[in-house]
Amino acid sequence: MTIEPHLNAAPNHDLGDPLSLAQKEALQRAVAKIVALGAQAGVTTDQMIQLLHSGLTVGELLEFLAARSGEVA
Repeated sequence: MTIEPHLNAAPNHDLGDPLSLAQKEALQRAVAKIVALGAQAGVTTDQMIQLLHSGLTVGELLEFLAARSGEVA
């Protein structure tokens, strides 16, 4: 198992500052995994974006996708 660098590792990181290369790579891997879980659950990327825009948190989205994956399987 690989250890992902935590995106919040620098608590006083200014959100306006660019991400480091390691942070960008970790974020890309995380998003790819969420998209794959969404596909497995029958939820498109556009639907996930709409859910996030409607107020769902990323954690809630993951719980929703995990529940849907169990239903689909």
